[in-house]
Amino acid sequence: MTPPTFTPKYISFDCYGTLTRFRMTDMARTLCADRIGADRMSAFTGDFANYRRDEVMGAWKPYAEVIGNALRRACERHGVPYRDADGAAIYEAVPSWGPHDDVPAGLSAIAGKIPLVILSNAMDAQIHSNVAKLGAPFHRVYTAEQAGAYKPRYQAFEYMLDQLGAKPEEMMHVSSSFRYDQMTAYDLHFGARVWVARGHDPRIPHYVTHEIADIGGLAGCCGL
Repeated sequence: MTPPTFTPKYISFDCYGTLTRFRMTDMARTLCADRIGADRMSAFTGDFANYRRDEVMGAWKPYAEVIGNALRRACERHGVPYRDADGAAIYEAVPSWGPHDDVPAGLSAIAGKIPLVILSNAMDAQIHSNVAKLGAPFHRVYTAEQAGAYKPRYQAFEYMLDQLGAKPEEMMHVSSSFRYDQMTAYDLHFGARVWVARGHDPRIPHYVTHEIADIGGLAGCCGL
């Protein structure tokens, strides 16, 4: 995929999964290994991910509840007991997660040239620890807590645009997720959508302006 480059007013990023290595599946595998056999673990963690997405589609709630409710529902689906301590352990671990290996160098090629922004399905108390580990300055960091809505809801993206005073067509949005980010950015007519092929989602070219293997490819999408 080699469309013309696009130099945006701002580049907005999903954080968890795209920039920060998302370890929720790894933690669920470890915490629930005493109740879920190896033959069912992939199905279990897949359901856990699906329930998290379902939990964010309604009215905003604290992210600890999103994780806890999703893990409880996955346990119920697989007929095993849920422990409150497991959901709490995952939530409390989030601020300790660091970036994918390609992120610091990839961001440094852009930082200072185009303002970088984060729009994350996070709590304010979590996100700043993760952002500090990314190795680049960010112009603004916006959370679902601030927006009163989680991605993929339009409200989350519209909050960011309002705060920046930017039009969608002036923006480039970068994410490794179609269902949380790329589809909404497409619907809202963002000037460019960059998909980072980290293996989280199957490839859906219709929603993508640029496809990159890692953040090291982002500068080229911007003509830098």
